[in-house]
Amino acid sequence: MASNPRRVPRSLQRALVLFLVVTLVGTLGYMVIEGWNAWDSFYMTIISVTTAGYKEVHDLSIPGQVWTSLVLIVGVATLFYTAALVMSEVLEGSLLHRFETRRFQRMLDQLNNHFIICGYGRIGAVIADEFRRHKIPYIVIDRDPDRVHSVIEGGAMAVEADASREDVLRKVGIDRARGLIAAVGTDAENVYTVLSARVLRPDLFIIARIESEDAEPKLKLAGANRVLSPYHLGGIQMAATALRPAVVDFMRLATSSERIDLSAEQVTLATRSRFVGQTIRDANLRRDFGVIVVALKRKTGHMEFNPAPELSFEVGDELVVLGHPDQLKALEAAATA
Repeated sequence: MASNPRRVPRSLQRALVLFLVVTLVGTLGYMVIEGWNAWDSFYMTIISVTTAGYKEVHDLSIPGQVWTSLVLIVGVATLFYTAALVMSEVLEGSLLHRFETRRFQRMLDQLNNHFIICGYGRIGAVIADEFRRHKIPYIVIDRDPDRVHSVIEGGAMAVEADASREDVLRKVGIDRARGLIAAVGTDAENVYTVLSARVLRPDLFIIARIESEDAEPKLKLAGANRVLSPYHLGGIQMAATALRPAVVDFMRLATSSERIDLSAEQVTLATRSRFVGQTIRDANLRRDFGVIVVALKRKTGHMEFNPAPELSFEVGDELVVLGHPDQLKALEAAATA
């Protein structure tokens, strides 16, 4: 968690200013009343305010003794007030820091089935915003304290650290994570991040962003399941929008959280699922759940688009379906029960 510098409270600022004013006025008073030089006047004021108890610098006249009494009363009160505020600020700041650290650690311990976003640049910020809209738990790792502070101010969790370090990945719960997205500054950093994550979690789903095309084989060799280029995807999206705008609009609505009556989801069939061994026709997904099977991805990676009704479900199949969010949740529960 980022350690944000705390501003000096106004009450403490006023107390410090008051102490300086008392010292300055006391010094000027001795210079005017007793005719002493600046150093002797300042020294006499300091030993009076701090109650050091040293002998007077020079013999005091009656007006000087009266002035010393005033300096003692006002100065000591101001000194004690300032000291009390300083101690209070130190203690409260320490306690607050410890409380925030423990609270953050409890939140880390509670993270489960979450995504780890490595890098909070333009791409990382968009990913985090999309997760937030879909209410998907995530945590951000970034070296920039300002970015980390921005994430925390937005109500999410973030750690100011190097995402390629294994101890940092353990700290953010990589053993309980659903996936990791490597979107740090350079391809080299992404390679190290992916490699560290893969060493800790051989089964983790990892997505990596690339800047240059020649980095793709390196990231795949390091262990990334998917390697994506924002520029390449952006170009394809723009071309598709120019050629088939209605199709692009439909897919955007189906995959956006803004649409509450239609959503696309990926459902994986577990070993104990009642759909395993059934055909699409026999499973009656449209009748029982009101969903449309758009595609079926086999465990081998082969994708069947608009699968035939006679196609049988197998363990590990991933169904790409369209339907109402509540219907999709019901199907997901049945597929894993």
